Amino acid sequence: MSQEPSGFVERMERRQVAVYLAAMAAGALAGWAAPSAGPGLEHAVNPVLGALLFVTFLQVPAAELVRSLRDARFLAAALVVNFVVVPLVIAAMFAFLPADQAVRIGVLLVLLCPCVDYVIVFSGLAGGSSRRLLAATPLLLVAQMLLLPGFLYLFLGPELADAVEAGPFVEAFVFLVAVPLALAWALQAWAARRPAGRGVSDAATTTMVPLMAATLFVVVASQVPKLGGGFTDVAAVIPFYAVFLLLMAFAGKAVARLFRLDAPASRAVVFTGATRNSLVVLPLALALPDALSAAAVVVVTQTLVEVLGMIAYVRLVPRLVPADGAAAA
Repeated sequence: MSQEPSGFVERMERRQVAVYLAAMAAGALAGWAAPSAGPGLEHAVNPVLGALLFVTFLQVPAAELVRSLRDARFLAAALVVNFVVVPLVIAAMFAFLPADQAVRIGVLLVLLCPCVDYVIVFSGLAGGSSRRLLAATPLLLVAQMLLLPGFLYLFLGPELADAVEAGPFVEAFVFLVAVPLALAWALQAWAARRPAGRGVSDAATTTMVPLMAATLFVVVASQVPKLGGGFTDVAAVIPFYAVFLLLMAFAGKAVARLFRLDAPASRAVVFTGATRNSLVVLPLALALPDALSAAAVVVVTQTLVEVLGMIAYVRLVPRLVPADGAAAA
């Protein structure tokens, strides 16, 4: 009997991509069938995502995280790929965007801000260094808060630069990073001292795949109703998002090679360059004036494209950035 749950968990882990695709399909179906449930499901996004990150942090010992804070090369690579390379890629593609200002500000809001939550999970699934990404999280959050107004000014002019507020970024850091991390460290300390704590910790780590599936279901089901009739107006940005994911895979690899990072760190750089902060910037888009309301739909569209892209990344990035031994061979 005791081996049954373990066997079930192992089967889910072996088939995790299929599980995630099924969760997204179920979320899309639920969103279309019951759009009135969207607002309620949206309130569940942060709790489910926080639980997922708690389990992720639980697998990163505190001592390793402290060591990662001293990894200056990785931190520099993460900053360069997100705040030098990404803006240059967007600038090169910007002329091909629809002329609608709402569409453009939505694209800029979401693509200029690096992800600080589920990127850690997806990177870990692909063999990337979760502890290094976790150590970089505060730096990435502060940098995007400070730089986003300036980037909006450069791309759109001064009248739209004041659309950015710090509130969503601070809330995301507290509830999606600080609280789950503190709880994970507390459980690690308990597990180091007591068999009961070790049992709870072991049980919690087996929930990674179900929690990821639940996160994808809730995100998709809560966001699909927002697309509504406005989806046709922003469908032109879907190829833009897909091309961005493709370009950033190779750009991230190039930056990692420039900084001479090992394979786990290189994969983490690829993921941080490609994955965007859509769940945090969505409140910024929703707070824009009615004339720019399409920006929120643009952000939601990026979320759906990115989740599919991340599932592909989990399979493809280990091939793009092979393990150090394979690369040497």
